[in-house]
Amino acid sequence: MRLVIFTDLDGTLLDHDTYSHAPAAQALAALKAAGVPLVLASSKTGAEMAPLHAELGLGEAPMIVENGAGVLEPGADGAGDAAYRKIRAALDAVPSDLRAHYRGFGDMTDAEVSDVTGLPPEGAALARQRCHSEPGVWSGDDAALARFLDTLDGQGVSARHGGRFLTLSLGRTKADAMREVADRLGADTTIALGDAPNDVEMLEQATHGVIVRNDHGTPLPRLAGEENDRIRRTAEIGPSGWNAAVLALLQDLGATTG
Repeated sequence: MRLVIFTDLDGTLLDHDTYSHAPAAQALAALKAAGVPLVLASSKTGAEMAPLHAELGLGEAPMIVENGAGVLEPGADGAGDAAYRKIRAALDAVPSDLRAHYRGFGDMTDAEVSDVTGLPPEGAALARQRCHSEPGVWSGDDAALARFLDTLDGQGVSARHGGRFLTLSLGRTKADAMREVADRLGADTTIALGDAPNDVEMLEQATHGVIVRNDHGTPLPRLAGEENDRIRRTAEIGPSGWNAAVLALLQDLGATTG
């Protein structure tokens, strides 16, 4: 068996409020001991994820960045920002009455991004170094949102709701990037963990999916894979639930070293 694990970050491996992964320490150590690659898959930028990748000691495992819009190799300089510039140009073309309801990271200062994310100022600056996608906050009603999304769709820009933000991209998802990385790593078994709507395709595509409990957001609807336990839910929240689920799956799959 060639197992690869893919994980969302905020609200999943990282605590929603503190961004700590400390409660997942036991499972993280078990993955290292078993030689199982851990691929971070987040809405975060490559600039944000690289320090965490190094801190966790994830070696040569690539990172899925900006909701699957890009795949970044450790130590790489990243990609150009052509996709991001296209998204910002599409926003500029949206009628002003709709555009006024959307504030993307490109419309905010580092301090404002810090306020809406809870990140320290230096982290907020990294979050604004975007190449592929634009997270933002929507303040209008549902009818205006539908018109906003229709306008963007006509310009080839799609939108996904994550745990906190409405993120605009050119349509590539975490599941698309997971498929690419799994093929590259020769995986025949995959585990995906996430907590938000933008994780659903990844959870459904994996051999085993884990919905990590997040009491700060709307719970995900029941997914088809839950009927046969191919997709399971954690009882504990965030990294504590992540830790328990990964340890249980490693045991179930016979991938432990002990």
